[in-house]
Parts: sequence; C-alpha cells; structure tokens
Amino acid sequence: MVTFRNNNPRRGSFRRNDRNFKPNNDRVKFNSSFSNNENFHRKISNRNSHNVSKLIEKYSNLAREALSSGDKILSENYFQHADHFTRIMNEQEQIKKTKLNEAKASNLEINKKVESLANEGVSEQDKIQKDAI
Repeated sequence: MVTFRNNNPRRGSFRRNDRNFKPNNDRVKFNSSFSNNENFHRKISNRNSHNVSKLIEKYSNLAREALSSGDKILSENYFQHADHFTRIMNEQEQIKKTKLNEAKASNLEINKKVESLANEGVSEQDKIQKDAI
C-alpha cells in the first residue's frame, strides 16, 4: 500500500518555520483604496531607450538576413519590430522638440519681463533725475 503523505518531518518544519509565512487570516485580501494610485507602479521595461537607433538597425539587419534565407514570415516579424522602434524614436524626438519649444517660450517670457522691469527702472530713475533738476 502506498501512502501519499509526507513522512519527512524536517521538510514540513522547514516550510512552516523558515519562510516568512502568513496564514490567510493575517493577510489583507482586498485593498480598499481603489481611487488613489499609491500602489500603482508602471512596469519599467528592460529596454534602454537611448539605444533605439541601434535596435532599429539590428532588427532591419535581421529582417534582411531572414528574407535572403527565404523566410518571409520571420523577416516580416523583424520588419515590424524595426517599425515599432522607429515609431518610438520619432515619438522621443517629438517630445524633445516640444520640451525645447516650451523652454524657448519660457525664456522669451522671462526676457520680456526682465526688459520691462529694466525699462521701468530706467523710467523711475529719469523721473527722479527730472524732479531733482
């Protein structure tokens, strides 16, 4: 007769005592704060966003190699990867351009404010000098 229970008591005690184990009644089953995003963390991909151009080149080369060997499906897959990274690169460039334009606009506004303050300061000095004469 074969028994299916664990006859090794050391293994069972290892599982119970050595791990950080919480019984079901100690755990909070549901998080009641659905509205706030305090527990939400965006998954960070392992891809380095600085090497997008290298990835485009890599997948384009792989696609050409697969096409030359006669595997059209694999080459299309690689071309789709290259297209995906091309879109990512274009999106990154567009974000950089908008940030640069915003920085230029804010610098222009600051320069205008400085000039207007400087002009007001000059006019105040002119008034003081005219009053003194």
